Amino acid sequence: MRVLISSHDIQLRVREMAAHIHRDHPEGVHLIAVLKGAFVFLSDLARALPGPCSIDFMAVSSYGTRSSSSGQVQLLKDLDTGIEGRPVVIVEDIIDTGLTLTYLQDLLRARSPGSLRTACLLSKPSRRKVDVALDYVGFTIDDTFVVGYGLDAAEQYRNLPHIATLDVPDGGGLASRRTMIGDRASPHR
Repeated sequence: MRVLISSHDIQLRVREMAAHIHRDHPEGVHLIAVLKGAFVFLSDLARALPGPCSIDFMAVSSYGTRSSSSGQVQLLKDLDTGIEGRPVVIVEDIIDTGLTLTYLQDLLRARSPGSLRTACLLSKPSRRKVDVALDYVGFTIDDTFVVGYGLDAAEQYRNLPHIATLDVPDGGGLASRRTMIGDRASPHR
């Protein structure tokens, strides 16, 4: 494992993103985190917002038991509250192909929010399959498998305070590692 983005750099960038979100939504904002990966980012982002905010969660899957996205998204947990007329920011851990985020944006836009924007901690533009709007981006990274700060491999490493690359030895076989990792195998979303 190699540290890609330090905890210090993450915290600085999250505070900058929170200030930008507050400038765009001075009266308050409704944050919707995509579980499980975005929960750490959401927590720090919400605490860094100087204005009022409310929070809700969604869970989706585009992987199932496969090691790569099927391209079909399944809603596993919907919102607990309505968003009609409210300023909404989707909070995502990582945007990879853009398929999951496009699905979420379309789903939420149909519920008539006052505004709909997206904040992601990490973006992998080299993996995009669809053009997707990102309003607040923490860091742009290369096509590498990352863990930490909410991101996992087989439900491990979410608790790391930094973002790290997870190196898989060639002898171990990346295919077998991806199978073990299951629905969160690289690429992420």
